[in-house]
Amino acid sequence: MHPTALLEAQTELVHRVLRFEHPADRVVADFFRDQRALGARDRHLLADGAFLLLRKLPLWRHLASSANGGRGEIERRLALLVWQGNAGVLNAALDERERGWLARCRAFDLGALPERLRHNLPDWLAVPLQARLGDEFWDWVEAVDRPAPLDLRVNALKAEREAVLERLRGAGFDAVATPYSPLGIRVAGKPALQKTDVFEQGLVEVQDEGSQLLALLTGARRGEMVVDFCAGAGGKTLALGAQMRNTGRLYAFDVSGHRLAALKPRLSRSGLANVHPAQIAHERDERVKRLAGKIDRVLVDAPCSGSGTLRRNPDLKWRQRADSLAALVPTQAAILAAAARMVKPGGRLVYSTCSVLEAEGEEVAREFDAASGAQFARVPAAEALQRGHVFDAATLVSGADLRLWTHRHATDGFFAALWERR
Repeated sequence: MHPTALLEAQTELVHRVLRFEHPADRVVADFFRDQRALGARDRHLLADGAFLLLRKLPLWRHLASSANGGRGEIERRLALLVWQGNAGVLNAALDERERGWLARCRAFDLGALPERLRHNLPDWLAVPLQARLGDEFWDWVEAVDRPAPLDLRVNALKAEREAVLERLRGAGFDAVATPYSPLGIRVAGKPALQKTDVFEQGLVEVQDEGSQLLALLTGARRGEMVVDFCAGAGGKTLALGAQMRNTGRLYAFDVSGHRLAALKPRLSRSGLANVHPAQIAHERDERVKRLAGKIDRVLVDAPCSGSGTLRRNPDLKWRQRADSLAALVPTQAAILAAAARMVKPGGRLVYSTCSVLEAEGEEVAREFDAASGAQFARVPAAEALQRGHVFDAATLVSGADLRLWTHRHATDGFFAALWERR
C-alpha cells in the first residue's frame, strides 16, 4: 500500500480506537474487515501502533498537542508518533513541517516529564500500586508496557508437553516450557498457530500461564462435580475438564451467551464430553440454587477491572474509572457468596480475579472470611499448587494466597484465594 494511504489508515484506526466505544481488539478487528486491501504485514504494523498508543496515551497526547491544530490534525500526529513501520515509508508520507515536528518529539528528554506522563496510568490505578509496590512500581510499569508473549496449555487428555514442544520446534516455532505450569508452553513472536496440526487436533489451547495456575489451584479430580462459575470463553473450563480426565460433571456458567458460544469450537477440539455450558441470568439463578451443597469444587474467576491484563488490553485503564471500580467490588462479593453456597462439606472454593488491586482481591477474600464465619477454612495456596505439580510454588504466593505480578512472574497479574468447606 502507498505510504500516504498507510498513514491515512493508521490515522483512521487511531480515531476509532480513541472513541472507546468497544474493546480495542474488537475495534481493530472491525477496522480490518473494512480495509480488505491491507496485507498481513500492514495489518500487524497498524495494530501494533494502535496498541502502543493505548499503552502510553497521556504521553502521546501531550506530544501531539505541542503544536496547534484541531482534532483531526492531533489524531494524525498521534499516528505519526506510534508508527511501527519502516521509517523511510513514513518519511515519504510527510511534509517538511511534519518531519521537523516529529524530529523534535523524538529528541525530547522523556525522563524530564512528570510521573503521570512516564507511567501513563490513571490515578485509580497508579496511586494504590505505587503505595503497594514501592520501588518495584516502575519495574511493573515497564513489564506491562511490553506486549504479552503467546502462552499455550497442553491438553493433557491428548498429549505430553515434551512431545508438543518437539512438534512445535520441528515446525520452526521458537517454543520453550513455561517456568511454573507443568502444562505450559511459551512461543516467541506472534505466530499464526490456528492452522497448525497441534492446534487443529486440540493438543494445545491459548492460555496465559497465570490462568493455567488458577485451574491447577482448583485441583479438580476424576468423577467430581465441578463448577466454573464465571466461565467466559472457557479457557479454565477446558483445563478443569482435562484435570478431571473427561469424567464427572463440569458446569460452565456465565451470564453472557455470546462468550459461552465461543467455547463450542474449543470444546469440540478438546475431546471433552463432561462439560455442560449454561447461560445464567445472575448469581441467584435457579440453576445455581439447585446445586446448593452438591459441588466438589467451584472456581469463581470474578468480573473485575482487568488491571492484571494490561499487556494484552491496555485500553482497559482508559475505559475504567474509580466509580466503576467501586461498583465492581460489591458484585464480586455477591458472586463469591452465591458460589460458596454450592460447595458441599469438604469441597473447595476458589476466588480469583485478573486484577492487581487489593480491593478486588485480598479485601474481598477477607470480607468473605468475616461473613462466612466457621463454615469455610482457608487452604494455603502454596500447598494446593504443589499438589498440582507447579514449579517454585512458594515464589507465587503472598501469605496464604496466590498473587502473580507481571514484573516478577512474566504472567498476567492474578489473585486467588481458596477455602475448604467444613
